[in-house]
Amino acid sequence: MDRGYDTENQLSELREYCRRQQWEIVTEYIDRESGNPANNRDAFRQLFDDAANRGFDVVLVWALDRFNWDGMYETFEHVRTLNSYGVHFESFTEPQFRSTGPTGEIMVVLAAWLAKQNRLRISERTKAGLVRAAAPGRKGGRPVRIFRRDHALALREQGWSWRAVAREMGVPLTAVRRALGAEKPRRRGVPQMSS
Repeated sequence: MDRGYDTENQLSELREYCRRQQWEIVTEYIDRESGNPANNRDAFRQLFDDAANRGFDVVLVWALDRFNWDGMYETFEHVRTLNSYGVHFESFTEPQFRSTGPTGEIMVVLAAWLAKQNRLRISERTKAGLVRAAAPGRKGGRPVRIFRRDHALALREQGWSWRAVAREMGVPLTAVRRALGAEKPRRRGVPQMSS
């Protein structure tokens, strides 16, 4: 994968390496968009679509930073995904990052370990955030909106729209509607139908 660099020298070396390994080159995936996350790169997405369909046995890249630009953890997640499809991974300039050969199993185990460590870090941060949120004197949730409900109700009875009442009271529209009982509970993701 390219990151705004001239790839021709890299490609010629990769092609020569494939020839020496007696590997048939099925497709060359080259993204020229610099700095885009992996899921916004057409060739990268196509590589994974083809890998899922077992279009090839090995992904050969120049270096990890040419394969994925989102960080080490994300890179190893992509390697794990390839491995789950039965596709090996090899970095040409970094022999320690290969799932082919005798160290292949170690590479896959390392990828799994990094993924687990990342999940643990996320879990620890979440727990720490919950503890901090429950600290004495700290209130969680949305801020309480204080306004005169009787005045808002009077404005509604005079024919004011919900939006106009909310603007007059200086609070969000949903706060007025909830306070005056006009807000019906909705289930997320399920559209409400009215008759």
